[in-house]
Amino acid sequence: MMARMVAMMVVAGTTAVLGGCQPTVGNGVTPVEVMPSARRIIDDDGIVVPPGFRIEVAARGLTYPTGIAFDGQGRPHVVEAGYAAGEDWTTPRLLRIEPDGSTTVVAEGGDGPWNGVVWHDGAFFVAQGGHLNGGAILRIAQDGTVRPLVEGLPSLGDHSTTGPVVGPDGWIYFGQGTTTNAGVVGEDSARQGWLKRFPTVHDVPCRDVVLNGHNFTSTDPWHPGRMILTGAYSPFGISTRRGQTVAGRVPCGGAILRVSPQGGAPELVAWGLRNPYGLAFAADGQLYVTDHGYDRRGSRPVPQADDLLWRITADRWYGWPDYHGDRPLPASDDGDGPITAPPPLLATPPGTPPPPLATLGAGAGAAGLDISRDGAALGLQGKALVALEGPIGSRVVAVNLATGATENFAVNRDFDTNRAQERDSASWLERIGFGRPVAVGVAPGGQSVYVVDFGTMTLNGRQESVRRRSGLLWRITKATP
Repeated sequence: MMARMVAMMVVAGTTAVLGGCQPTVGNGVTPVEVMPSARRIIDDDGIVVPPGFRIEVAARGLTYPTGIAFDGQGRPHVVEAGYAAGEDWTTPRLLRIEPDGSTTVVAEGGDGPWNGVVWHDGAFFVAQGGHLNGGAILRIAQDGTVRPLVEGLPSLGDHSTTGPVVGPDGWIYFGQGTTTNAGVVGEDSARQGWLKRFPTVHDVPCRDVVLNGHNFTSTDPWHPGRMILTGAYSPFGISTRRGQTVAGRVPCGGAILRVSPQGGAPELVAWGLRNPYGLAFAADGQLYVTDHGYDRRGSRPVPQADDLLWRITADRWYGWPDYHGDRPLPASDDGDGPITAPPPLLATPPGTPPPPLATLGAGAGAAGLDISRDGAALGLQGKALVALEGPIGSRVVAVNLATGATENFAVNRDFDTNRAQERDSASWLERIGFGRPVAVGVAPGGQSVYVVDFGTMTLNGRQESVRRRSGLLWRITKATP
């Protein structure tokens, strides 16, 4: 039990890839075409910002950037993931952004994606997704030396190790997503690619859970035409029984964890999330977290879930895999065919999830966020800036931390999602304005906001093409009178 309670907010939602909702740097996903370079229209006027603000490009030509941090001199640094959904592997890098927009390589690594970065006590700390060898939290010294603080995190399935952020206690807080969409390894796991790489991988609870014994039918990817039963929190093809106890352990999936900046065993903060992605502490010590919600897919069919916003207390369970917000998973008939209410996987819920603070809509793709320590400079007192990269995203929203009210802060002027994703696909041109905003960073002093834009993907029917070197770093400041 942690000595102090940590208040948190969670936003649930995912990013659409291949018509589903997968994070841009999620594991697996059917391979898509990779364009080695990008022709991208860049038009500052394509993005609407509040009156009195201006937006400009601070750096361009980035390949799959995912996070931003500022060193002791206030200089922005960006991490490139080294991986994009569709199995495009490049080199994860930490880059310093120079005043003229050029970049300097500070460090390189492997086993991407690198999903975020924070500066603390003279060093950078990076969340390494580790889709091949397991997740890690890395410490990168100013001379580029890379040292892991913790390794072997459970990131071999759908979701990665994410974050990180420094807490008031000086520890490194980070997110660890679940292995599956809704608690069962199934046909979607095979389609995403990781099941054949890791046939025994499955979800791990943070605390002991008791199962209902529901099992689900899937096609066996190794034996076409053969059907196989799989239960919750189990490897593919392993059934469960009612009353069966699954032992919890840390590290686990669907959780917020923390580790000492000197390294060591991670500790549990909160669990029952699906894919906690971006983290930020407010000045009063509250921690806010974005979390991707359920997709409509898998051998245990569940409805597509709205993105949520909630405030969390440490050591509490937040409902995954049986709840969405404070309600059990419902039945659905959303036009793609009816889904009956999914049977609960757990015989006894580990707790009662709280009601969400707000909903952001299905497919918003809530990713990174930040909170200004000096909100007066930009008029952001009491607000979190959240990057939304999903099909209804491609914007940055400001969320009132007291009420949950949400308003656009920076949004593409042409906000027709379908045209934005398909425009000029034959010539490999896409969104004028934001492509996929994945992270937000308020610069020290609160005078400017940086938005990390992962880049563009061309959608031609059901086929997507990821494009290297299409990533951007945007800067938003007060307009000069």
